Amino acid sequence: MIAEKLKPFQGHLYLIFRVFVGLLFLQHGLQKVLGSFGGVNGASLAGGGLPPLMVLAGLIEFAAGLAVALGLLTRLAAAVAGVEMLVAYFQVHAPLGIIPLQNQGELALLYFAAFVALTAYGSGRFSLDKVLLKKEL
Repeated sequence: MIAEKLKPFQGHLYLIFRVFVGLLFLQHGLQKVLGSFGGVNGASLAGGGLPPLMVLAGLIEFAAGLAVALGLLTRLAAAVAGVEMLVAYFQVHAPLGIIPLQNQGELALLYFAAFVALTAYGSGRFSLDKVLLKKEL
């Protein structure tokens, strides 16, 4: 019943989802790349002190977050970001225990799930892909 009433707003709701996920992920990249929001324990690419893998993660998060938020090459950006989140989970969080809440990996898994959905559904009706390329990639 509720789904029927929301059907006319499906494109708008998906836009909100895509933009929120993209902008939140972008913040993680800004934290690592520019040291925004305190950096990662005070370190950033700009200020030095980050391991190379974390620099790569920050660049992926910045670029993928921006692309997803704008709806530009969304499927590709979401797929790359999803793989990054799986690597982050299994490399950083899983060794600390099996329960995501206890190993602090629940955010990585939530992002992974969001990126799986974004990879499957693409940029949606409202995106730069549609404006610039007249199609969704």
